[in-house]
Amino acid sequence: MNHLDANTIHEQTIGVEATSVFFPEGVETAERLAEKTGIPTRVIIEKFGLYQKHVADDTLHASDLAVLAAQQLTESVIDPSEIDVIIYFGSPHKDYYVWSSAPKITYELKATNAYGFEMMNVSSCFPIALKVAKDMLTADASIENILLVAGCKESQIVDYDNPRSRFMFNFADGGTAALVKRGATKSKILHSCVITDGSFHDDIRVPAGGSRHQPSHETVENRLHYIDVPNPVDMKERLDPISIPNFVHVVEQALAKSNRSLQDLKLLLPLHTKRSMFLELLERLQLSEEQAVYLDHYGHLSALDPCIGLHVAQQEGRLAPGDIVVAVSAGTGYTWAATVLEWLAESQ
Repeated sequence: MNHLDANTIHEQTIGVEATSVFFPEGVETAERLAEKTGIPTRVIIEKFGLYQKHVADDTLHASDLAVLAAQQLTESVIDPSEIDVIIYFGSPHKDYYVWSSAPKITYELKATNAYGFEMMNVSSCFPIALKVAKDMLTADASIENILLVAGCKESQIVDYDNPRSRFMFNFADGGTAALVKRGATKSKILHSCVITDGSFHDDIRVPAGGSRHQPSHETVENRLHYIDVPNPVDMKERLDPISIPNFVHVVEQALAKSNRSLQDLKLLLPLHTKRSMFLELLERLQLSEEQAVYLDHYGHLSALDPCIGLHVAQQEGRLAPGDIVVAVSAGTGYTWAATVLEWLAESQ
């Protein structure tokens, strides 16, 4: 067991040391989505912000996608035996109902010295997972390495015949992972801001499968096992006036807590949204399109988006020492979250 004293812990850099991604071979193009939905290809590309997305077959589930992403790190970056904690932060639509994927992922990765658990706050969870990992490393001297892992197979819960779920047609599949460690050399996790407006708790959900509507012939026949918005007009009227302001708020506050400002922000890692919302957010944050990662060839993968964005940014050489990066996301319910990273190394 490590016996670092409190002063030593606080002097050490805690940050994201490596990331990885995995995408299934299946690809659904904008043209294919147009055929399925009746929405013109041009609209899917220009308004939905989607050229293509990956879709998993029946052999891959959320836990498998998480494992396949994380294995890239355990094979090249860290020995599995050196991982102390594994945190699953991905989609709640997993292999089984009332089941934790964290033990399976821990087992499959051969992380014999790690304990695992899950965090679930739908799409807002990556910035929160970064905060939790940093807080755990700050508080507990026995922890050196935390592996954040996530999988998503939410393309499976989209009903393309339901116009109420139209904005979810970009839901896609994949896996990602991030190694957060003490003594990091690639980045430093600074501060976070999270806000929740629980008045939206009933607006987006899969109606059946829980204790209110247990699975039955009726729930299957009525297609109640797909994600739905009971009253999209009402939700839009209440959400539109506050959504962008809340995004801006969490970004500004996370930066302020990190003794930074919008003028210091070099790269934004947002969840994938429709293009108009993406552009409005950039305008409010005084950023150009080149200062953000937009996942128009991947789609929306629940909480995975900002982590995938971080990986893409590294692969494309878009990060330099001293850059301030913000991972920002929002999850139905509704929670907005942002976490600031300071990049320390050249992109590879």
